[in-house]
Amino acid sequence: MAFLELHDIHKSYYLDKEEFPVLKGISLDFNRGEFVSILGESGGGKSTLMNIIGGLDRNFTGQVKVNGQLLDHHDQKQLDNYRRSTVGYIYQSYNLISHLTVLDNVLIALDMTTLTREEQHQRALQLLDKVGLGDQVNKHPNHLSGGQKQRVAIARALASDPQIIIADEPTGALDAQNTQEVLALLDDIAKDGKLIIAVTHSQEVADHGTRIVHLADGVIDGDERLRPAYTLPAHPTQIAARLLPATASYRTAFKHLMYNFWRNSLIMLGTAIGIFAVILFTGLGNGINGYIQDQINSLANPRAVTVHKNPTGKKMNQDQLQASMQNMAADPQSMLISQRNVDRLRKLKGVSVVEPGVTVAGFRLAYQKMQQSGTNLATWNRSVTTRAIKHGHKPGDNEILLTKQQAIQLTNPTKYRQLVGKKVHLTFNWVDRNGKPVPVTGDVKVSGIADGVSAVTALNYTTVHRLIKDSGGTTAANSIAVIVDDLDQVQAVANRIDNMRDGNNKRIFGAITVGSILKTVNTYVSLASTVLAAIAGISLLVSALMIIVTMYMSVSERTKEIGILRALGERKKDIRRLFTSESILIGLFSAVLAVILALAATAILNHALYGIIKYDIVQITAGNIVFAFVVAIVISFIAALLPAHRAANLNPIDALAAD
Repeated sequence: MAFLELHDIHKSYYLDKEEFPVLKGISLDFNRGEFVSILGESGGGKSTLMNIIGGLDRNFTGQVKVNGQLLDHHDQKQLDNYRRSTVGYIYQSYNLISHLTVLDNVLIALDMTTLTREEQHQRALQLLDKVGLGDQVNKHPNHLSGGQKQRVAIARALASDPQIIIADEPTGALDAQNTQEVLALLDDIAKDGKLIIAVTHSQEVADHGTRIVHLADGVIDGDERLRPAYTLPAHPTQIAARLLPATASYRTAFKHLMYNFWRNSLIMLGTAIGIFAVILFTGLGNGINGYIQDQINSLANPRAVTVHKNPTGKKMNQDQLQASMQNMAADPQSMLISQRNVDRLRKLKGVSVVEPGVTVAGFRLAYQKMQQSGTNLATWNRSVTTRAIKHGHKPGDNEILLTKQQAIQLTNPTKYRQLVGKKVHLTFNWVDRNGKPVPVTGDVKVSGIADGVSAVTALNYTTVHRLIKDSGGTTAANSIAVIVDDLDQVQAVANRIDNMRDGNNKRIFGAITVGSILKTVNTYVSLASTVLAAIAGISLLVSALMIIVTMYMSVSERTKEIGILRALGERKKDIRRLFTSESILIGLFSAVLAVILALAATAILNHALYGIIKYDIVQITAGNIVFAFVVAIVISFIAALLPAHRAANLNPIDALAAD
């Protein structure tokens, strides 16, 4: 039984429904150890026959058997495996991959074998030594002569230890000396028990083999044996084949990326700028949110909930509740809170401290001959921080905390600090139990002076309580500070306070939290940063288009490479992965560059602005960086899908014929 059998092979090409027969019933047998020359003139069907034998051409009728097994040319997976494990190609035009070194051109065939990476490297070096190129392994094909390129092609064809070597005009582009050397190498391969099938139109080359098959006008018109086939070795070698591992695709993609680094760097820079802008604006949003939170928390205890009476009995948002507090000036009686309701707050789940207080809409201060009118006098409680107190301390019994502006108006801009420890006369209006106006007056000592956005005018509650009581006013509170046990429960407690009802099922209180204020502010800041990031994201779309164009260009430039890889046995899946992996690498490098740029910009901006605001205004989180990498990978992967699909669907024969 012959190793390779062809039975009644017919092949035709069609042009506008007109049939042009190329092979007209070819039947041949081949055995290992033979060096068979297919001799004939151009256009006689030699190359078409070789494509059928090599598993590249699927559109024909007839049968091909290998070692007794029928080769189904309609089964793509079987053909890929056949080319991977059984066939090696040597081309007239060498068909080396330009961006790979001599060594890598050989290793690319070994990637689809079960040899370890070290064994693959050793075998590639041995084969290059065998063809006389042991000292050229790190050169690229464009630095080799024609004869050297053909030797690399031979080493690559032998790499996976195939049983069939197909040589298409192997000496057509060589001089006489290189021709003899290449023919000698092919003869040695046949002596090792391989089947050599060489396509040639040269009688001299044909005479070098063991057998000549003459092909003319699509039929066999001669089959001459020149000498017996070589005896097969007692223990023929056979390296097992395997599917191409993903790591091999990534390596090849990386090498191509590095080979065209400067061109690809422009794509990476364009993509990186878009990702950089998104990271920076997101980090800026984080920083602004953090800065606002820091500033607001400096004004008030974040575990505090400020409680006022709900004058409507209906659900009120924060803005409505803030507006309703103006009723304290127009109608103080309507905003007073009963002791019973204060006690109900103390029993509420999650509440640790309840501090009743008084907020006065208008008041007057007098010191010596100076007077000053102010708004919003409140009792000091745990919801207020001491951060704004620049001189003195928080108010104790019979003490008041003034703002810097009030102190200056009562003294002068140079001596206002001397007011600390001095007594001032305080006057404000309140109501008695019947709701009638009551003037409240008294002398209180200045405990300290506050300055900044968090500066407040405040009295100790005991002091306010005594002054109001001595003036005949009601001591009921009109504001309450509720301190929550756990910071995480602040909003939950605020919701419980909002939902407290009286006997008529009307809401009693409205609750204001620092968190609710922050939430409102942060919503606007997040919206602004999102809009800015979205605008920056437009450049990502442009980057995606750049990657698509680059990948399409790469497919066009590497069409022959695609044909070579398919001839070596790579699947369509492997070709798709080759291009998508290169695009993903572009995305990854872009993300790395973007992160470096963003971190550098962050350091510069924070350094420049820290002296002004005492805060790092740009804060890039690990989440922002992870997001950048995810976006880069997703964009680059999607951008590569169409070009990769086009590359995988190229006809291997047409791809090999590309210029």
